Amino acid sequence: MISHVLPTYNRAPIAFERGEGVWAIATDGTRYLDLGAGIAVNVLGHANPDLVAALTEQAGRIWHVSNLYQIPEQEKLADLLVEHSFADTVFFTNSGTEAAELAIKMARKYWDHQGDPERIEILTFEGAFHGRSTGAIAAAGSEKMVKGFGPLMPGFRQLPWGDMQALRDAISDRTCAVMIEPVQGEGGIRPMDDADLRELRTLCDQTGTLLILDEVQCGVGRTGRLFAHEYAGIAPDIMMVAKGIGGGFPLGAVAASEGAAAGMVAGTHGSTYGGNPLACAVGARVMQIVANDDFLAEVNRKAALFRQRLEGLVASHPTVFQAVRGQGLMLGLKCHASPADLVKAGYAQGILTVPAADNTLRMLPPLNISDEEIAEAVTRLDRAAESLDA
Repeated sequence: MISHVLPTYNRAPIAFERGEGVWAIATDGTRYLDLGAGIAVNVLGHANPDLVAALTEQAGRIWHVSNLYQIPEQEKLADLLVEHSFADTVFFTNSGTEAAELAIKMARKYWDHQGDPERIEILTFEGAFHGRSTGAIAAAGSEKMVKGFGPLMPGFRQLPWGDMQALRDAISDRTCAVMIEPVQGEGGIRPMDDADLRELRTLCDQTGTLLILDEVQCGVGRTGRLFAHEYAGIAPDIMMVAKGIGGGFPLGAVAASEGAAAGMVAGTHGSTYGGNPLACAVGARVMQIVANDDFLAEVNRKAALFRQRLEGLVASHPTVFQAVRGQGLMLGLKCHASPADLVKAGYAQGILTVPAADNTLRMLPPLNISDEEIAEAVTRLDRAAESLDA
């Protein structure tokens, strides 16, 4: 008999009743050190008092009005995103998947607006994850994602990850857009080289191609910069944001330059819930905290400490771990052992991690994790690895 909740997840036999910062407390009272943060979502931890205050204050005023009316909280968050990024304009969604759909629509609508509606091909990359809508899985193109879902949205071509020659050969003045994650998350915590990102921007400029960056997982301070592409010193034309921007409240966005958004006139896109007052009140508070030089400096300091400790962990368990990869507090352990086995071994040690492709274990802790909690995390990972060694 099918469960009342559609069984599309292989869920761990753990249920949580509350959280405190980096800790998630299960219904049986067990405390877990949460290095998953809801898959890079809870950037300020569980039950963060600043976010709780922002949410409850807004909840006592007004929850939802729809985008038929002006929403001051939405305008405030849009102002913050424009102030702290390349963007001139922002559209709010409920998720990263919805942001991907709009980014695809915006790029194709741009060329229609320019009088070239046949310029639709979007180049994407092996290992990508852009969401689970039919458009987003067509963009990623992996068999695991697309098998059984019938005819997919046409107009995508997948290239090998990191193969710049393949990109040079594929891009032309007939390419609509290139869509890429500066750091692949689901693909195994694989950062794109800064020099390659700069060359990608140059190739797009030379061919008139739009550059779409998917910063759903790697954005909002995760890598130690507000957005990961800042390390390369470039700017996209369109950027997808979600996960961390809401600090745990469902929220996403598409940020764009005025030129790239030129075709998105009244009636071309909409969302009933997107950018509602509750989500935007929380998102604005997240931005006020995270988009701060001192906060980001602390993320980088703690990331260096965490990485150093993880390098020691790899050296101590060479049959379990192979290498540390990633950027900022978006870290991965490339494994010899099965990441799924490590996740399960972690449950027994009271630590939560997330598996990824390319035999990688993801660590995506709250950005305000303490030095002591980093030390405790590595101790628990060490015990989990010992159980596999044994």
